[in-house]
Amino acid sequence: MSEPSEIPELPARLRAPEPVIVVGMLAWLVATLVVWITGIGPDRALTVCWVGLIIGLLGTSIVLVQQAAVRRGSRGAQEGLD
Repeated sequence: MSEPSEIPELPARLRAPEPVIVVGMLAWLVATLVVWITGIGPDRALTVCWVGLIIGLLGTSIVLVQQAAVRRGSRGAQEGLD
């Protein structure tokens, strides 16, 4: 049997969470503005859009806290966010 080859690591730009966060937040912001201004969708559509924005902010804050922990060198910090 041959030895398994080592799997190469993804480039840093493909592992970065920032572009995904920015695109997601912009999509929720656009959806919120469209629903709010036009009034389209059921009554809960605006609520869903607000919740999407809030979840995005929560996720952003978690990523920022984890990145700060990585920079500090905290043992409990998530790996790969440098």
